[in-house]
Amino acid sequence: MTRSSFLRVPGATLYYEVGGEGPVLLVIPGGGGDAGAADGIAAELRRRFTVVAFDARGYSRSALDSGVPEDQFVAVQSDDACRLLAHFGAGPAYVVGVSNGAIVGLDLLARHPERVRALVAHEPPCFAVLPDAQQQRAMVDEVVRLFHAEGPAAAGARFFAGIGGAMKMLPEAGDPPAREVRRRERSAVNAPIMLAHELREFTSYVPDYAALAPVADRLTLAAGRETRGCLPYRPAVEIARRLGVAVTEFPGAHNGMTTDAVEFAASIAAALSTAVEA
Repeated sequence: MTRSSFLRVPGATLYYEVGGEGPVLLVIPGGGGDAGAADGIAAELRRRFTVVAFDARGYSRSALDSGVPEDQFVAVQSDDACRLLAHFGAGPAYVVGVSNGAIVGLDLLARHPERVRALVAHEPPCFAVLPDAQQQRAMVDEVVRLFHAEGPAAAGARFFAGIGGAMKMLPEAGDPPAREVRRRERSAVNAPIMLAHELREFTSYVPDYAALAPVADRLTLAAGRETRGCLPYRPAVEIARRLGVAVTEFPGAHNGMTTDAVEFAASIAAALSTAVEA
């Protein structure tokens, strides 16, 4: 059984959902994502964990106090994650972050290691760590320029071209359930906000390697098996190299949490177990 509630944080009210049994596992959504993006893996992981999924501030049901979209910052979102973990208990918890959520997870581990027992960071799009960072920054700048000049469709097309074939198509499955329809409707509203207020900040993020090095044994840097050769795969490889750890391949592509949910959840459970035993 899953329940939902809200948590007041500075400048916003966070919506979250929680269900399952066992130690707390916080799922941090990708850019513009919300709690519903974790539905597939949560159904599997609730057998072993108390799964907490939430809408990032300013998206879906997590309202900003200002009532209008605001620029998003990695440090603010990681503070929100820290406050959620404090809300569910004083001890360290398991954390999974995907895409922009993986960046939030890295910042959380670096700045609040006492809150994190083990972290899976799947394909953090830290383009700034790459040797061709300037080229990737120019691509992101073009995406944002297109968004303001021509709208989200043109910007989205340019971004997907820039990241290559990193997104796997969902299989056709007839009429989706009502909950999934509502999630897709929220995502359509969230995407323009992410393009205007989050994309530049997050893709420019460089992890605090000095802070992460002492706790690297708690970190699993994951990349999609079907993302090899695509831009989102590369930052995980570079961050792993800098920290002296391996990259763990997960099923699917950049959106494997959605397209390959059962196998993705099994990979999360295995990675968290390995991190704790290390």
